[in-house]
Amino acid sequence: MSSETRDILEKHDLRPLWEVEDEMGTSRPTVEADIWKWEDIQRAIDGIERDVPIADLPPGFQRRVAVPINTPTAISNSIYVGVQTVSPGETAPAHRHSANALRFAIDGHEEMKTVVAGEEFPMENNDLVTTPQWEWHDHVNDSDETAAWLDVLDLPFVLDSLNARQAFENHELERQPVTKTQGYWDSQYGGGRPADEKSDGSIPGPFEGRMDATPPYRFGWDEMLETLRQREENDDPDPHDGYSLAYVNPATGKEPLFPTMSFRAQLLSEGPTDPHFHNATEVYFVIEGEGATHVGEKVLEWDKWDIFVVPPNEVHHHEPDDEATLLGMTDRPVFEAFNLYAEAQPS
Repeated sequence: MSSETRDILEKHDLRPLWEVEDEMGTSRPTVEADIWKWEDIQRAIDGIERDVPIADLPPGFQRRVAVPINTPTAISNSIYVGVQTVSPGETAPAHRHSANALRFAIDGHEEMKTVVAGEEFPMENNDLVTTPQWEWHDHVNDSDETAAWLDVLDLPFVLDSLNARQAFENHELERQPVTKTQGYWDSQYGGGRPADEKSDGSIPGPFEGRMDATPPYRFGWDEMLETLRQREENDDPDPHDGYSLAYVNPATGKEPLFPTMSFRAQLLSEGPTDPHFHNATEVYFVIEGEGATHVGEKVLEWDKWDIFVVPPNEVHHHEPDDEATLLGMTDRPVFEAFNLYAEAQPS
C-alpha cells in the first residue's frame, strides 16, 4: 500500500479490512481457567468484615463483598460472582437495579433473610433466591452468626459487552417494608395460578421485554437435592454434567432462569465425565465434595466452597474423588438467543 493511500486512511479514521479482521475478537480480556480456594476467600471476607462496617461504605455500594477477579472487574466477561457477608444485627440497605441477580447461601441461617419485593426469604444453606430486575431488595441478619452467600449478576455483560448503563436506585428506607407473608411468591408460581394473571404468566415491571419476567423466588436446597437423588436412582447421567437439574424460571417452568444466565445443580457420582467444549463460559461453585476439573492442559483441583471458571472453547471434564455436588452457572442463554451456541466433543 502506498504512503499516499495510508495517509488518506489515517487522516479519515479508516483502515483496510485485512488489518481490522486480524484484531477482531481481541478487544475483550481473555478469560483464563482459574480457581479461587475457599480458605483464601474466607481469610479475605473475614478481614473485610472486621475492617469495613457496612455503614462506612459509600451509598449504593453498601455491600461487603469479595470479588474473584479474572478479567479486570469480574470472574468472566459476562458473569459477576462475589462472596458477600452480613454480620449479626446488620442490614445491607435496600436498593434496586436493572441487573439480574441471585443469592446462593453458603453459610446461611433461617434468621438470615434477603427481602425481595416485600417478602422475607430465609437463606438457609444452599438455598437459591432470585433478585429480579428492578425489585427492591435488602439483606437482614437477625441471627447471632455471620452469614455468607454468593452474589451472581450479569453486570459484565450488560455494562461492558453491551455498554449499557445500569439503572440503579436506593430505597428511602434502610429496610423496605415487608408487605407479604413468607411463601407468597412461591404460592403465585406453583400449580395454582391467580385467575387474573397475565396470559403470558409474567409479572408487571419495567423490564418485561420479549421473555417472561423472572419472579422473586426461593429454591430450597432440600427439595433440589432430593430430586437429584431421584434422578440418580432412576435415570442415566448426562455424559458431560452428571445428574443435572436446571433452575427454571417459575413463571414458565423452563430454562433459563434469567435471559442472560442459566443455573444448574449437578451431582457427580459415577467417575469422570466425558470431555467436551463449547463457546459459552461456565463458572462453578463446589457445594460438597472434592475432585478436579481438567481444562485444556490445566488441572483445577477443588474441594468444598471453591469457585472456578471454565473459559469458552476449552476442552474440559470433571473428575470427582467420590461424590460431589456443584452449582453450575453459564452465559449460554445469550448465545442461544442469537442462535450462536455451539458444543462438540474433541475428535
